[in-house]
Amino acid sequence: MTKQEKNEVIELLKGKFSQYNNFYITDTESLTVAQIGKLRNVCFNKQVEMKVAKNTLIKKALESIDAEKYAGVYDSLHKVTALMFSENPKDPAVIISAFRKENNQERPVLKAAFINGDVFVGDNQLKALTLIKTKNELIGEIIGLLQSPIQRVLGALQNKEKAEEVVAAPVAEAPSAPVVAEAPVAEAPAAPAEDAAPEAPVAEA
Repeated sequence: MTKQEKNEVIELLKGKFSQYNNFYITDTESLTVAQIGKLRNVCFNKQVEMKVAKNTLIKKALESIDAEKYAGVYDSLHKVTALMFSENPKDPAVIISAFRKENNQERPVLKAAFINGDVFVGDNQLKALTLIKTKNELIGEIIGLLQSPIQRVLGALQNKEKAEEVVAAPVAEAPSAPVVAEAPVAEAPAAPAEDAAPEAPVAEA
């Protein structure tokens, strides 16, 4: 590779490192050409860019952008290196895990991952990276948490309104008992007047 070709690769890598906040450094050694091609296709379908480059050129590209910022990944630049660039921080981890399972092997190996400024070193970090929350997932959870108390308040208000409607509903009056007319009281017949006794004659003197 000529010096010009090397510079072209460095410039290409600088553009990718500047474009993406997330990238994975993997070891694809021992993978066949066919397997590498298959892995590239999977990455392409998941909108993950895969680039194979020499470690020295990768390091120069990183150092030319911000040597201190990427210092945590330099020790991982050894053997064969394939870079995976992604907007979604966990997509490369999911791709690597699925590829291993499908092919019954331990390749590609995760050497390091740079996720939004944080560095995860070692293949033992792969499982944790498959569970990392994306920005959209975190926003969804926050919205859910914010809506939850409101939903409880609305539910309580709705229950209160229903209760008030029940209380305010007119109570049907029981039918009044029919008025029973009082029976006329029969008066006892008046006792017949006794015949007046005849006055005794008054004797004249």
